[in-house]
Amino acid sequence: MKNSTIIAVANQKGGVGKTTTAVNLAGSLALRGKKTLIVDSDPQGNASSGVGVKTRELTQHLYHALCGQVETQGVIQPTNIKKLSIIPTSIDLVASELELINEERREHYLQKTISRAARDFEYILIDCPPSLGLLTINALTAADSVLIPMQCEYFAMEGLAQLINTIRSVKKTFNPDLYIEGLLLTMFDTRNKLSHQVSEEILNHFGDQVFKTIIPRNVRLSECPSHGQTILEYDNKSKGAEAYRALASEFLKRQRK
Repeated sequence: MKNSTIIAVANQKGGVGKTTTAVNLAGSLALRGKKTLIVDSDPQGNASSGVGVKTRELTQHLYHALCGQVETQGVIQPTNIKKLSIIPTSIDLVASELELINEERREHYLQKTISRAARDFEYILIDCPPSLGLLTINALTAADSVLIPMQCEYFAMEGLAQLINTIRSVKKTFNPDLYIEGLLLTMFDTRNKLSHQVSEEILNHFGDQVFKTIIPRNVRLSECPSHGQTILEYDNKSKGAEAYRALASEFLKRQRK
């Protein structure tokens, strides 16, 4: 039985604020009393270290749950935020793509893994790797919706068509109910003319699918992962923290609709 909402945070372009969004939106939802789980599906393990998990010390993580070596509940770890948990990962997860490639229903392994814990959480956010490989396909197959962070820079639109085609393909083949939760503009620099031009272009193309909340370029946001904290713990009064709280409000409003 599944009573959670599963959101894949995806963009095959790296450095667009994907992990920052997964971690801080999850933290904001947890601080609002929503029992939330982050699934770190990126072998780089940045979401894991971003909430204080020492990835080098992990003996069991997402890889072991995916491959059926351990129960999903056995790899879920608490974080310093009361209602926020994580399924951490490490670089070993790279091997899972190779190991699953010849398996039947290989696109459904993450869905199966998450479903074992889904009833324990209201929201599950999957941090996808910056690629459109099997791990991202698994995340899109498991998810109800996709949240796409986009950096306000010249190449923002590049690759977006490819991602949308992948989402359509997954929808057609594996997950007919999948939809785009929204596009989120990140790393917005108010002093930069290009940021304004790119955001206008994205709004013209996607209209209501773009979140009204915009995540600013913020030094505190880039500092907090090295301390193993979300922005809400690291600097609760920063512009970054304000933005992710606003995003959580807008996200929950959309969910109610």
